[in-house]
Amino acid sequence: MAMMTGGEYLASLNDGRRIFADGEEVKDLATHPQFATALDLVAGGYERHHRPGDDARGPYFMIPRSREELKDLLDLLLGWDMVTVTTSQGLLALLTAAARIRPKSEEYARRIEDYFAYCRDNDLRCVQAITDAKGDRMRPPGGQDDPDSYTRIVERRPDGIVVRGAKLHISSAAVSHELVVMPTKKMKPGEEDWAVACAIPVNTPGVKIVNTNYAPRERVADFPVSSRHNMPEGFVILDDVFVPNERVFLAGETEHSATFAHSLGLWERLGGTAHLAEYGDTLVGLAQLVAEANGTERVPHIREKIAEMIIYATLVRAGLEAAIANAEASPEGWYFPSELFTNAAKHYGAAEFSLMVRHLHDIGGGSIVTAPSIADVEHDEVGPFIKKYMAGKDTGDGEYRTRLFHAIRDFTADAYGGWQLVTMIQSGGGLFAQRLVARKHYPMDDAKALALKLAGISKD
Repeated sequence: MAMMTGGEYLASLNDGRRIFADGEEVKDLATHPQFATALDLVAGGYERHHRPGDDARGPYFMIPRSREELKDLLDLLLGWDMVTVTTSQGLLALLTAAARIRPKSEEYARRIEDYFAYCRDNDLRCVQAITDAKGDRMRPPGGQDDPDSYTRIVERRPDGIVVRGAKLHISSAAVSHELVVMPTKKMKPGEEDWAVACAIPVNTPGVKIVNTNYAPRERVADFPVSSRHNMPEGFVILDDVFVPNERVFLAGETEHSATFAHSLGLWERLGGTAHLAEYGDTLVGLAQLVAEANGTERVPHIREKIAEMIIYATLVRAGLEAAIANAEASPEGWYFPSELFTNAAKHYGAAEFSLMVRHLHDIGGGSIVTAPSIADVEHDEVGPFIKKYMAGKDTGDGEYRTRLFHAIRDFTADAYGGWQLVTMIQSGGGLFAQRLVARKHYPMDDAKALALKLAGISKD
C-alpha cells in the first residue's frame, strides 16, 4: 500500500473499533468533542508527510544506522504529533528487543521485523500497551486474587493465543491502528502465562478502550496550549482477544519478559528527555517574559531562579546530546542511544521538573490562576478596566500580560499542567527504574580504579 492521506487516515478509523468516553460508547470519533483535536493533529501529520507512489515510506519508519541518523530522527521527532512519535519509538523498541532476543529466538525476531515492515508498508500508527492493572503491588502475578490483574494468556491454540487483561495509561490508543502489548515487568519461572508480547489491531473483537482527556471543552482562548495539543488517554480492556501466531512475539519465555520493557523504556526515555529539553527552554522563556512584564526581571532572587532554570535546561540537553554521541550499534547495524546517558538525563530532567515549575510560579505570581478570562478582557464594559489594571511594564494594555498568565496556567497549573507533572515522572517508567538502569550501565570498575589510585592502594 501507499502512504495514507489525512482523509484516508480518518476513514481508516471507521473499522468497527469499540471506543467509550463520558459514560457512553462512541460510534463516530470524528464528531465527538473529546477526540476532535487529536484527530486533527494526526490527520494533519499524515497530510504533511504524504508522498505519492507505492514505494513511498514515512520518515517515522526510519531505522537509524549511525549516530548522525539517530540525531536526525530525534530532531524530526519533536515536530511530530504524539501518535507518530509513539509509533516511531515503539517500533524501534521492538527492533531493539528483536536484536536482544535473536540469539535465543530467531523466530520471534523475524516476526518482529515482519511486523515492522507491515506497519511501514501500510502506513499504520501503533501504541505500546505495557502498564498492567497490577492489583496488589506486593503480590506477584500468580498470587493476585484476580489473575487477570496482569495481562495473561488464557488459551493456547495451534494457530495462536487468547489474551485477557487490561492496559492502563495508553495515550492515543483510540486514534491509532495497532496495540503493541508487552509485559509490564520481568516474569519469573512459574509466571509463563503472564510473559506475553504481541500486536493487536484496535478493532479486534474483545478490545474495548475507555477514554479520558485533559482538553478543555470551552473557553478555548484561555487554554492556548491544551486546546491545540491534546490526546485521549486510553484504559484498554482485552476481553479474551485472539492473537494469531505471526503476531505473537513472546508466549511464555520468562527469560525474555523484561527485554521488551527495557527496550521500550530506552526509547521512551530518550523521547522524554528530548521533550524535557524543549520544555525546559520554554519554562525559561515564560519566566523571563513574565518577569519583564511584572517589572521584576532585575530582582536578585528572580534572576537567580531564572539562572537555575537555564542551567537545568542546558544540562538536560547536554545529557540528550551525550546519549546520542555515545549510541551503540546492534549486530544488525541499528543504532540505539546510550543506556547510561539516556537514563541519567531522563532521571535528572524528570526529578527537577517540578522545581522548575515552582520557580516559574514564584516568579509569575497569583495572577497565573486568577487572571480574568479573555472573554472578560473583550467585554465592552469591564474589558477596558481589566486592560488598564492588568497592564505591566512596557506591555501596552493588559491583554498581553493576561494572555501570558493564561499560557503559564494552561502549560503548568491546570489540567494539562497536572498531566505534564505526572507524565514527566512516569513516561518510560518511574524514577526508580531509571536509577536502576543507570547504575547497571555505569562504569563502576573504572570509578573504583580511580579511587584506588587516589588512595595509593594496589589491587590484583
